[in-house]
Amino acid sequence: MTQVTWRRELTLAVGLLGLAVILGFMFHWPLVQMSFRGNLIALLDQKRQERREVQFQGVKTLELAQAYQTWQEKKALFVDARKAEEYQELHVQGAVNVPPETWAELPSSELIKMDRARELVVYCSQESCDDALKLAKKLKAAGFNRVLAFTGGFRAWDEAGYPADTGR
Repeated sequence: MTQVTWRRELTLAVGLLGLAVILGFMFHWPLVQMSFRGNLIALLDQKRQERREVQFQGVKTLELAQAYQTWQEKKALFVDARKAEEYQELHVQGAVNVPPETWAELPSSELIKMDRARELVVYCSQESCDDALKLAKKLKAAGFNRVLAFTGGFRAWDEAGYPADTGR
């Protein structure tokens, strides 16, 4: 490739990149403005909550204080919906692990053989994670009628200094 051809292609690439940036700003200007004002995160959180209310309709949720109180009172079995490696590293004390890769086998799992009236609290890694809600919905569909999703996730639990355990 000659130096002239290389420069022409570089100029064209830079021009296309510039056009893409300009069009991106034009089409998303309201979001750009919200970001500059510091309101974008709140909007995204609101939209996530609205989507969750529709997608996971019927799944009851718990906040951190409610989850901890439930754990202290030994009212429920805590179900960790994170990957096995994360669970083994650290999890809510007494929780069982039902990682996403095993959800397809849920109908034949040991968890399904439990008393369907037992209360279950399902959690995943953090507030932005939907795995707790997804697994809670699957457990409800499997006949568990007392399933709650702790939406703060393990990160909130750990940051609060609540009891955690390693390994199985």
